[in-house]
Amino acid sequence: MTVPITIRLQEADFDLAHEVAALSRGRTDIGAVVTFSGICRGDEDGEAIAALTLEHYPGMAEAEIARHAEEAVSRWPLTGITVIHRYGRIVPGENIVLVVTASSHREAAFQGAEFLMDYLKTKAPFWKREEGASGSGWVDAHDRDDTAAARWAKP
Repeated sequence: MTVPITIRLQEADFDLAHEVAALSRGRTDIGAVVTFSGICRGDEDGEAIAALTLEHYPGMAEAEIARHAEEAVSRWPLTGITVIHRYGRIVPGENIVLVVTASSHREAAFQGAEFLMDYLKTKAPFWKREEGASGSGWVDAHDRDDTAAARWAKP
């Protein structure tokens, strides 16, 4: 059976419950669904954030996310994946990203979701600019994110 993988990059918001229902509707092979939704915070290290602007390389970003989704399917017995990532200007409280993984059992669904989020935080072709009281600037990668992603490296 081919594992259904949905990947969308969009400016519009998404509805988490709708996406979970779309992935699982009519399926009897799913025993676990794990969701992760990333939401724009209103501050970073005590400094207020007015908005984030996310940019991506159209076509390449979708292909890279798809490649990592396929890798997740090869590592764990997943039965479905949905990844939605927004781009454009996003204000605090708005959704940024959604990862949904489905499997017969919870462990694979959790691991697949963590793997995909660690990839999205560290390697996905997105660029993030933060707007705050002191102006705006591009956000650098965090060492903690690289450390989390390193656990998935193949020996």
